[in-house]
Amino acid sequence: MKIKILKKSILLVCSLALLTQVYLWAEPTFAIQKNDEVIVTLNVETGITISDGDDVTMLPTMGILSNSAIGETTWTVKTNNVSGYKLDVKASTEPAMAHTTTTDTFADYSETVLGTPETWSVGSGDYEFGFSAYGDDVADGTWGTGVGCGTHTTISTNNLNYLGFKTTDKTIATRSSVTPNVGVETNICFAAEQKDVYAPSGEYTATITATAITL
Repeated sequence: MKIKILKKSILLVCSLALLTQVYLWAEPTFAIQKNDEVIVTLNVETGITISDGDDVTMLPTMGILSNSAIGETTWTVKTNNVSGYKLDVKASTEPAMAHTTTTDTFADYSETVLGTPETWSVGSGDYEFGFSAYGDDVADGTWGTGVGCGTHTTISTNNLNYLGFKTTDKTIATRSSVTPNVGVETNICFAAEQKDVYAPSGEYTATITATAITL
C-alpha cells in the first residue's frame, strides 16, 4: 500500500515538473523597451575672404603722344554667407590721383548725374581719372556690359560706364547667396584722359581700397 502511494506521489511530482517545463516553454515573452532621442547640432561659422589685388601701372604712358591710359586689377571674393556679400571700393583721397611730389592732381571723373556711372567723356581742357567694373556679380545695368577694360584708344567705346572715386564706399559687385568654392572675380578698370590740355609731367598715384562685406 505504501509502495503504491509512493509511486503515485513520484508520478505526480514528475507530472507537475513536466507541466511546469511545458508552461515555461510555452509562456510568451514580453520585451520592455524605452526610447530616447538626441539632437545633434552643427554650427557653420560665417566667413568671407578677398584676394590681394595687383598694383597697377596704367598704360600707355600719358604725354604729348598719348592722351589716355588704362589699368586693371582683379579681386576674388569667397563667402559661405547665405545672404551673400557686397564689394565696395573707395579712394584714400579726393581727388584720388595725385602727383607724388607736387600739388598737381587729376580731377575725379565728373558724371553728368552725380553718382551715376556713364559712358566715358572728358571735356576740353580737362584731365580726369575714373573707374568702372565688370564681372559675374557686377550689375550690367549700372556698370555696362563690358568684359574687358579695352585699350587706351577705346575708353569711351568698351561698353563700360564710369564714375569718379570718392573717399566713401561705392558698391561695384553684389551677390545674395553663397559663392562657389573658387570664389567670384570682380575686375576694376582705371581710366585717365587729358583732352586739349597737357597734364603736368611726373608720377601720379592713387590708393584704392576694396572691402568685401557679408550681407
